[in-house]
Amino acid sequence: MHGVTGRMGMNQHLIRSIVAIRKQGGVTLSNGDKVMPDPILVGRNAEKIEALAKAHGLSRWGTDLDEALKSKDDTIFFDAGTTQMRPTLLAKAIRAGKHVYCEKPIATNLNEAVEIARLAEKSGLKHGAVQDKLFLPGLRKLDMLRRAGFFGKMLSVRLEFGYWVFEGDLQPIQRPSWNYRSEDGGGMILDMMCHWRYVLDNLFGEVKSVSCIGATHIPQRWDEAGKPYKATADDAAYATAELVGHNGEPVIAQMNMSWATRVRRDDLVTFHVDGTHGSAVAGLSSCRAQSRVTTPRPVWNPDEKQMMNFFDQWQEVPDSQTYDNGFKIQWEHFIRHVVENEPYKWTLPEGAKGVQLVEAALQSWKERRWIDVPPLKV
Repeated sequence: MHGVTGRMGMNQHLIRSIVAIRKQGGVTLSNGDKVMPDPILVGRNAEKIEALAKAHGLSRWGTDLDEALKSKDDTIFFDAGTTQMRPTLLAKAIRAGKHVYCEKPIATNLNEAVEIARLAEKSGLKHGAVQDKLFLPGLRKLDMLRRAGFFGKMLSVRLEFGYWVFEGDLQPIQRPSWNYRSEDGGGMILDMMCHWRYVLDNLFGEVKSVSCIGATHIPQRWDEAGKPYKATADDAAYATAELVGHNGEPVIAQMNMSWATRVRRDDLVTFHVDGTHGSAVAGLSSCRAQSRVTTPRPVWNPDEKQMMNFFDQWQEVPDSQTYDNGFKIQWEHFIRHVVENEPYKWTLPEGAKGVQLVEAALQSWKERRWIDVPPLKV
């Protein structure tokens, strides 16, 4: 496991996935057998890596990735380090005969993303990219409504994402400073369009074209040492995409994403889906629906105070099962994919599609026009 001293790698992948899997006794296979992950943590800072390993009862750690890749007993290489290094590290691991699994984006540009996806495909090894949003309880409930035909003809999706990331002068920053430097792989479009691609494709319809404008709303921020620096990466983006829905009908998706917005909605991210037979709004955990027959009739009257409470007019979709951590669920799928060849669709070519949408969005912003997103051949 490389890059797990960072926030996402440590919390979601190491602690809430691999350590949690070890505590539960391993991953259960189809025949009832158990597979126990035995991670070795690899990073540049020996002190950090050793402390992290000891804190979670792990005995194996090191700073030499090349040496770790020589081990015949370790079969999977995982990377949650910097995006700029990712294609090189994945290629090195594949050439060492390791199955690979990684955070997104899988690269900072489409050429490198396609190149590493092709290398993985030709190797015959197993490979995967994190697509954690698909396993969120809110989106799983939304997908259940879709599969049940609740929406009728799906019309549109409105995605609202983000919150205020403190500049660092008055209050401490809560995201790494590199996120706001394009030269270090930062940027809202690169970070989040990869997520929205797999969410749109899997839940609402295949992306066919996109129009996007980005912005650097906060031009100066303060880093971890309290020093001011110029923000060179976009901290917000506003996009519209044309989709081909699962029934072949057109669906319009609007995506607002910002690190410079204050939240007044149900969650830090919400997906509002409208259809002819019903609508639904999903957050990270909850999902609320309103059917055609329960849709109220509001009256537009600017001369009188609105008496309807529109938030109260939606029905909660109940928790019909126990929802585990989304990162952990996908880790279990990948381990079963490696050990017993369980079908697995969240591969590096799927990760490359996310980078394709990133480049299309950046091109749209630069050229101020709609950009087609053709089927990606890997």
